[in-house]
Amino acid sequence: MKKEDIERAKDLFGELLASQEARIEGMKNAGRLPDYSKLDQIVIGYIPGDGIGPGNMEQALRVVKSLLAGPLASGRIVLREIPGLSIDERAKCMMPIPPESRAALEQCHVILKSPLDNTSVKGLPSSVAAIRRELGLSINIRPVSNPNLGIDWVMFRENIEGAYLWSSKGIRVDDDLSVDFVVETRGQSLNVAEAAFAYARKNGRKHVTAVTKNNVVRLTDGNFLNACREVHARYPEIEYDERLVDITSSKLTDREFTQDLEVLVLPNLYGDIVSDVAAEICGGVGTAGSANIGTKYALFESIHGTAMMLMKTGRGAYADPSSLLRAAAMMLNHIGYTAEGGLLNRALDICGFTERKLVVTSFTDGASTKDYTDYILETIERLR
Repeated sequence: MKKEDIERAKDLFGELLASQEARIEGMKNAGRLPDYSKLDQIVIGYIPGDGIGPGNMEQALRVVKSLLAGPLASGRIVLREIPGLSIDERAKCMMPIPPESRAALEQCHVILKSPLDNTSVKGLPSSVAAIRRELGLSINIRPVSNPNLGIDWVMFRENIEGAYLWSSKGIRVDDDLSVDFVVETRGQSLNVAEAAFAYARKNGRKHVTAVTKNNVVRLTDGNFLNACREVHARYPEIEYDERLVDITSSKLTDREFTQDLEVLVLPNLYGDIVSDVAAEICGGVGTAGSANIGTKYALFESIHGTAMMLMKTGRGAYADPSSLLRAAAMMLNHIGYTAEGGLLNRALDICGFTERKLVVTSFTDGASTKDYTDYILETIERLR
């Protein structure tokens, strides 16, 4: 390893550290989400996405328009498509968020998002991570449930730091050594811990579990746990425990291990992995939605990818829309339309778990995306 390579790496690391000062100060001075009940108009932006995204979004908008027919007709709610975020459009400018897209996002209160292609164009940074950072979407919430398995967990994932903050800024010292980074700030760890405990109290949940790898990743994961313990002191009625991410992941199907799990709080990378594993246990990543909450904006999205294989094999029209619809239900609840959000969740439970008159398999012998959405809309009408 040459001395000049080491010095260059030190300089790059110094620049990365210096770049965080403004971000940390901005976090300290962040505002609060609006009181949607007091707004004359709520603007919902939507991102069609790539791969199976546009087809799923088309069907999700049918459901949203049905449930919000009155507010849409009166102008209380407005739907706007966010332009410029398809993979082709982003590849033209090699930017994760083109300027026109950024401006459109900032004019919305909440956003409904289908998956974006973040891997097919070499050198193009992740749009998902960029949107979360730019809009300050610091907390990710992923409910996973399956009534047949007795699973009803809500996972709070730190959303902008950890191993993802500098995911495109690792340092290649030389041909033999590369370094990536894990970043943790006390403010952000307190943020996500507070959100998890507050949710537990508000929703009658009795147990919060922090999941880390602090026996190995001692500093950043240790600080995350310190924040959870500090917040727990303000919620003495909530039971609290700490578990290791590898053991937790391996035992999510062990009823004895999971009997106390209700609300989980995790750093970014672990939260991404564990919530995907949990969703797969509960019916697949195509069945769970996700919320990204900040102090000004909120974004709701499906947790699966673009499923380009389905597109390449002509099966894109047979993709499961449930993940995006779960996200839409979370969005409706978030902006105050809790009756409509509850109605959609009930319909999804009936169609996906109990009644199951139609089943999406992603193959042509199963229900199409449109047919399954028709089934959900029919179920909503029955429940009304």
